[in-house]
Amino acid sequence: MPRKSTRLTFAVLATGAGVFSMLQSLVAPALPTVQHALHTSQSTATWVMTAYLLSASVFTPILGRVGDLIGKKRTLVAVLLAVLAGCLVAALAPNIGVLIIARVVQGIGGALFPLSFGIIRDEFTPAEVSGSISNLSAVIAAGGGVGIVAAGPIVSALDYRWLFWIPVGVVAATVLIAARYVPESPKRAEGSVSWLGAGLLSAWLVALLLPLSQAGQWGWGSAKVLGLFGTAVVLFAVWLLTESRSATPLIDLRVMRLPSVWTTNTAALLFGAGMYAIWSFLPGFVQTPTAAGYGFGATVTESGLLMLPMLIAMFLSGVVGGRLEPRVGAKAQLTAGAALGALACGFLALWHDKEWQIGVVAGLFGLGIGLAFASMANLIVGSVPPEQTGAATGMNANIRTIGGSIGAALTSVLVTGRLQPSGLPYASGYTHAWALLALFCLTAAGAALLVPVRRASRVAGPVAEQPTAAPVRVR
Repeated sequence: MPRKSTRLTFAVLATGAGVFSMLQSLVAPALPTVQHALHTSQSTATWVMTAYLLSASVFTPILGRVGDLIGKKRTLVAVLLAVLAGCLVAALAPNIGVLIIARVVQGIGGALFPLSFGIIRDEFTPAEVSGSISNLSAVIAAGGGVGIVAAGPIVSALDYRWLFWIPVGVVAATVLIAARYVPESPKRAEGSVSWLGAGLLSAWLVALLLPLSQAGQWGWGSAKVLGLFGTAVVLFAVWLLTESRSATPLIDLRVMRLPSVWTTNTAALLFGAGMYAIWSFLPGFVQTPTAAGYGFGATVTESGLLMLPMLIAMFLSGVVGGRLEPRVGAKAQLTAGAALGALACGFLALWHDKEWQIGVVAGLFGLGIGLAFASMANLIVGSVPPEQTGAATGMNANIRTIGGSIGAALTSVLVTGRLQPSGLPYASGYTHAWALLALFCLTAAGAALLVPVRRASRVAGPVAEQPTAAPVRVR
């Protein structure tokens, strides 16, 4: 039985994870404003997003594992303090260099996702776990939508620095409540952090994500891009070899090989490609001047409002999905979520001439995001041993981010590869991009169909699928 109020614990976890998710998308619409205010170039300003992405990718699985080892509550509070410090420094940043450093510190907050899922599994009754994970996933998904919608009004009414001042107040209160009321984890994994594994993981992630995020500026055939991709492949192979031979690996590869884990992660990679690309490029599409032959000439605020159906839909579907999961199963929800994403992108490729069509697409994709987020988390948590929850859910979030980087990079190639004399993309670039994203989401639905059906008690909650090799030691 839980030792503290699960409602208060959930509120703390939802607030922290929601703020971090919001910070992922809140800054993107304001990048031109940041560039102008800090007197920097567009290429330098993009590092405000790139630094955050790289930092989160590195810290998410590492600190998820640290939480499994030393205690999730202790690690959660430390991560919240890092996010607080990062937001404070960003709000006060006198130049672009300090702002980029602040975003690196904020990226540590990526660990809030696996830590929160692990605390729910440890502290909530088995019957509450599935629904609570679905609700938290809905908050995480909605946080990204809130960032897209809220950025314009905040910058217009106040200043871009308030994109960080507002989270400062929210995170500060969350830290105090978490330190006082969130209970410490009773379950711990045995061993220590494999720093060699952590270093290699960080190295291959950076070597992979950096060229994906910068290829548009460096050129896909440039020596830097090709060299980093080659380095990523070599480092990934060395990391796999090191982890497979380690007595206390950072990521237990036996767990990653479980059928329900690798199929869910494959779906996460493909669905993430579609989701992040839609988040990144749909606002730009509606902001395109009508003189280009498409678009609506919307302002940042107006484009955010067109994304509002997505925000509402993904929150509602995530919450409702938690109620439906015991009846229809997480596999069916993941399949349906990815299929809705494919339907939305296919619709967008064919019909995008009216604002109501954009609203319909946003709503459909929002329904898919809510279902997919909730089901992916439940499938991972229900398939791994308790002491592996942080590392496994951290890797799932990371794989989704890697997919998002791939999807955004490929979409950028299609959209910006051929420009009109005015410098604006052709409509065909967007049309081909939407069709590609539909294919990604459809393939994600196919991967979801491969997820094994887990037979578990509807009352008892998720039951971990044990690795076939030697069991993980727990003290």
